[in-house]
Amino acid sequence: MISSRSAVPLIRTLLFVAAARLIAAPAGPAVAVAVATPVPVAATATAVASLDTPSEVLNFALLDHRGRMHELRRSNARAVVLYFTANGCPVVRQSASKFAALRARYAERGVDFFMVNANSGDDLKSINEEARELGVWFVPVLKDDTQGVARHLGVRRTAEAFVIDTRNWSVVYRGAIDDQSVEGALKPAPTESYLDAALGEFLAGKAVGKPRTVARGCVVHFDGGDGPDAAPVSYANDVAPILRDKCVSCHSTGNIGSWAMTGHRKVKGMASTIEEALLARRMPPWDADPNHGNFANNASLTLAQSQTLLRWVSQGAPRGDGADPLEELKVPPAPEWPMGQPDIVLRLAEPQEIPATGVLDYRHLEVRAGNTNEGWVRALYVKPGNRKILHHAIARLKDGGQKDHLGQTEMYVGWAPGTTQGPFPRGAGKYLPADALFDLELHYTTCGVAQTDSTEVGIYLAQGKPTTRYESVPVVDHRFEIKPGDPDSRGEGSYCFQRAATLHSLTPHMHVRGRWMKFEALFPDGRRETLCSVPRYDFNWQRTYVLETPRAIPAGTWVIVSGGYDNSQRNPSNPDPRKFIHWGEQSWDEMFLGWYNVTWDEPAPAKASASKGGGSTGGGP
Repeated sequence: MISSRSAVPLIRTLLFVAAARLIAAPAGPAVAVAVATPVPVAATATAVASLDTPSEVLNFALLDHRGRMHELRRSNARAVVLYFTANGCPVVRQSASKFAALRARYAERGVDFFMVNANSGDDLKSINEEARELGVWFVPVLKDDTQGVARHLGVRRTAEAFVIDTRNWSVVYRGAIDDQSVEGALKPAPTESYLDAALGEFLAGKAVGKPRTVARGCVVHFDGGDGPDAAPVSYANDVAPILRDKCVSCHSTGNIGSWAMTGHRKVKGMASTIEEALLARRMPPWDADPNHGNFANNASLTLAQSQTLLRWVSQGAPRGDGADPLEELKVPPAPEWPMGQPDIVLRLAEPQEIPATGVLDYRHLEVRAGNTNEGWVRALYVKPGNRKILHHAIARLKDGGQKDHLGQTEMYVGWAPGTTQGPFPRGAGKYLPADALFDLELHYTTCGVAQTDSTEVGIYLAQGKPTTRYESVPVVDHRFEIKPGDPDSRGEGSYCFQRAATLHSLTPHMHVRGRWMKFEALFPDGRRETLCSVPRYDFNWQRTYVLETPRAIPAGTWVIVSGGYDNSQRNPSNPDPRKFIHWGEQSWDEMFLGWYNVTWDEPAPAKASASKGGGSTGGGP
């Protein structure tokens, strides 16, 4: 029989456990919570030790509460510390200041610290609010929106810390910050500081004395369930349809994917690769922040789709019952002209010979369209002849074309790897003079073997004169300087729309050191709005982000493009982190360009006068 005095701590314990489970669950209908008696510490320690900690932590990329992207394997630190949180969890709230204090102590010794919120009921706005309330807004709080990182690490409770050795990406410590919090109670002060001790030992080159301790936080609720009682994911009904709709168009025989998703056997063999590609946000190739803007050409997976794939991988990628939808799927190779046969094709007079090695200057070739009459163009498509060596192609009208606000001949159409191509907005076009003469700018890079190229440009004519002119307005900074080893050098440019326009899409452009780019508008009424943020820029996928609903740009609106470069050794694409980098045409140089692709509400001038920042006198992708 339990006395009234001894019942008090037990009731407190039961209430704490129940509250923790409710806090960890997402908002929604009330659920029944079964509460068990407290588990002895020794038994809990045994259970924690048996959790599946990966021998190698896979790369991942997550947004923080301020919209910045952080990629695990771009850390320059000796160790990375992850601390799992959830808004409202009492243990996390008690420990947040301790984590911030450890960060202040160890940052100069080469340790990166991140909080990670894997609670599906929290979003970046509420995470930011809680971080500010707790006074730790300066600590990056990463949003594990798919819960994939928590699943990969075997997290079951918040307030669990992981110390990752960046030499081999192994976990050298896993557990609590200290022993102050226990189930249903809080000591006046900790008697053991586990995380502090583990970091000190690791940095001193010693083995960590206690590599595992017990995390006392709130239970993490996993969407779709977790562990042996989780609902199994069906390959035939759940996984294969996602792959068919989102992946197979590229990952099929004759298309650009590096391997073909021909059926379960092949997909299962690549399941861990799929997991890492999703966690690191390499695939699908879509880098826009979902918290800013809605885009008609969004190629990303939904949150539910990502979670389904990650749950399936964590369950061992089972085949299950039913026919294999991918085995019978026949995907034709990409058509030569995706928009149909062009009305006019700009062809090179002869194939371009590209040597095996060397640095090549831009080539400028004159090509005539051969059109008898003047007209208007409704769409353009660049068909690269040899993707192995074509860095970019730009077609400009030599006579009769518009000038942009920098005084350059307007870029009529451009292509670079990953470029989004499609028709102009409805009712918009570009003027085409009779017997049009084009300057075709071709930039080639060598690949070790001699090559040839016969790139073509397709021109699609409009039936009549469009109601408005379509233009890509460049915003540039050509005065940036990137210091050796700098992981976040900045660039910024701006431009004032002196006439009203309608914004249809946005195109960022940097080279291999480009890390992030953001497009903003400062409206005449004082409002400042982020139109598109690309927190993980990828030179290999130069997307144009097409607005789902075009935006009005009133006269007098200033638009701002800002961005950053990673010139550190952790950037896997960096040719040489020891060099100062400035504006230049080659891929190992850099550029800073952002295009606001608009139609003019009134006839646009040949040249606009207002621009500031690092205005460039020329240059292309």
